[in-house]
Amino acid sequence: MKKSKGILSLVVTAAVIALLAFTTTAGFGKGHIGSARNIKLGLDLAGGVSITYQVKDDNPSEKDMQDTIYKLQKRVEQYSTESSVYQEGDDRINIEIPGVSNANEILDELGQPGSLYFIAHKGSDGTDNYTQVNSTGDSAQDYQLNKTIEELEADGSIVITGTDVKGAQAETTEDPVTKQRENIVSLTLTDEGTDKFADATREAAPTKDSIGIYYDGAFVSVPNVQNVIENGQAQITGNHSFEEADNLASTIRIGGLKLELTELRSNVVGAQLGEQAISTSLKAGAIGLVIVFLFMIFAYLLPGLASSIALIVYTGLVLVILNAFEVTLTLPGIAGIILGIGMAVDANVIIFARVKEEMARGKSVRNSLKTGFQKALSAIVDGNITTLIAALVLWFMGSGTVKGFAQTLGIGIVVSMFTALVVTRLIIFAFYAVGLRGEKLYYRKGKERGVVSFLSKKKIFFAVSLFVIAIGFVFIGVNSAGGKGAFAYSLEFEGGTATNVTFNEDYSIEEIDEKIVPIVEKVTGDANVQTQKVAGTNQVIIKTVTLELDKREALNQAMVDNFKVDQEKITAENISSTVSGEMRRDAVVAVIVATIFMLLYIWFRFKDIRFATSAVTALLHDVLVVLAFYAVARISVGNTFIACMLTIVGYSINATIVIFDRIREELHYASKKTDLEELVNKSITQTLTRSIYTSLTTFIMVAVIFIMGVSSIREFALPLMAGIICGAYSSVCITGALWYVMKKKFVKAA
Repeated sequence: MKKSKGILSLVVTAAVIALLAFTTTAGFGKGHIGSARNIKLGLDLAGGVSITYQVKDDNPSEKDMQDTIYKLQKRVEQYSTESSVYQEGDDRINIEIPGVSNANEILDELGQPGSLYFIAHKGSDGTDNYTQVNSTGDSAQDYQLNKTIEELEADGSIVITGTDVKGAQAETTEDPVTKQRENIVSLTLTDEGTDKFADATREAAPTKDSIGIYYDGAFVSVPNVQNVIENGQAQITGNHSFEEADNLASTIRIGGLKLELTELRSNVVGAQLGEQAISTSLKAGAIGLVIVFLFMIFAYLLPGLASSIALIVYTGLVLVILNAFEVTLTLPGIAGIILGIGMAVDANVIIFARVKEEMARGKSVRNSLKTGFQKALSAIVDGNITTLIAALVLWFMGSGTVKGFAQTLGIGIVVSMFTALVVTRLIIFAFYAVGLRGEKLYYRKGKERGVVSFLSKKKIFFAVSLFVIAIGFVFIGVNSAGGKGAFAYSLEFEGGTATNVTFNEDYSIEEIDEKIVPIVEKVTGDANVQTQKVAGTNQVIIKTVTLELDKREALNQAMVDNFKVDQEKITAENISSTVSGEMRRDAVVAVIVATIFMLLYIWFRFKDIRFATSAVTALLHDVLVVLAFYAVARISVGNTFIACMLTIVGYSINATIVIFDRIREELHYASKKTDLEELVNKSITQTLTRSIYTSLTTFIMVAVIFIMGVSSIREFALPLMAGIICGAYSSVCITGALWYVMKKKFVKAA
């Protein structure tokens, strides 16, 4: 690269950094487009809207309540993946949607849940079930029902109900012949609904008769049947605008609920964590990044400076992309970004470790740089793609917190690969081009490390791991037998009590954290109290673990004694977990599917199933060790638990891939006389610096957040630190040894 090109590259990089800095801090135009302040924040960081629905049915069953909650959860995720839906009392459902402040707007868009029926035009006796009375183009005014719903049900004229509809989506299609675009509503039916709808359309299709869609007392659409529909996929066509098609799809979706609901109340609520948690987390993140920059420069000299500049670009790009794609950022989402930073650092460490190896062999600086990037490529690509597979599966199959985590993780992985392989390369070769070519700028000579015999201690490592995991199971059993619960479940997992207190003055979120929360924690014994301030009022919603009558009375008295609250203005209701059983099932299934896909990818790339099985075994090891940490330390198991475990899965698999990549490379040059144990020891030793440095830099990021964060942040950071240490241990001491044992035991395995 010529000097002029090097200078141009550095100038362009500086301009990009300046543009990213301006965009994220100030933004463009009156709306500050692109500014970090416009990133959508979750309910825990910024507050939002809380809507409470009352079930119309008397004594709704638990099954119907859970089905309705789950369907509402999937529905409100159109506003934010971090929306939560949970049961309040026996017959109320609460919806919390972050990042919005207009409850009426949400209610208008979400609709009032009611009963949905697809009604055949003709009854069994041949009479019309409904007739057209007007031609205004509005189905509600144009069509009139001639019979009651009870009569239609008895007659068999109800084709399907809302519960038979799996999904409804507005789409724009194009006629392949006329090229004319049309807005339609695409319906997906359940298996049972498919059969019933096939029978009805088979009867209506010959005469192109209609099937009316009746919702909450009025017709919303009366489409004619053009063909027999047997596959459960139907389209509602017509001269719709996209907004009309979207509203119709929304109406059909909301009508698929098991129960009829009516709005009871809606509030704008403040952030659960408060501004202090956000500001300290941002400061901690900035301090952590600076420490990582200094460490990289100290460890790798000029290449370390290049990687630090690339990390600045990484941070700016992630913030801009979060803004552009309107991703809702929550505490678990921040975990995905932290993992992304760790993987961005990891990619640079892999590259520079390779560069140092080439220079130690006597190659020139330029050739060492070129070869280092080439040799690091496979490990970086395989590690990132494996984790990206997990992120994509979690995004498509997960819900709520899992989906939000997957979004930020996926963004972080793509951006980290780009900055490591493109930006870092561009900067470092630009440095070389402008004359910074001295060997001492790129490589600090040190004593060459001899091969460490890790495999000779494999039995000790395996025994230690099994012992730690066993300790975890022992604590789980003891805690369960003692009535404390296997884990310290938070209210997100097992529900709790929501106490609404109307104070005599308007407390800020920070004052609530400083004055009210400590008293609540002391009275209830709950170290994970959540609070929300109802905007425009003096009301504060205090969420705790489930409180028995004596604890409720003690809390009420404490509010009266300390804040002179009118006891009649204190109400309490039991609330269900915000992480429903269905959401937990989704998370577990998503992780299992992601693990299978990762296993298949590793098998495909490494051409040996032993690499895949040992990688997944090591991953399971890390998860079980961190579970043991949760059980022993009694760290609260809530929303952040899912994000923490998923972070560890991503971190663990990436670290494993790096060592396996080196083993694969060494096997390529091995002969029949090569000692396999020595080969594995050599591979682990060669990647040891990478394992230590990557773990250390990621640990620094999380440790600073732990030290500076509020209590809820610390409960999130502590198990993450344990997971990072465990991941470093397993990648060095477990993964290579597992592969070696499998290789020896199953020689003919493919």
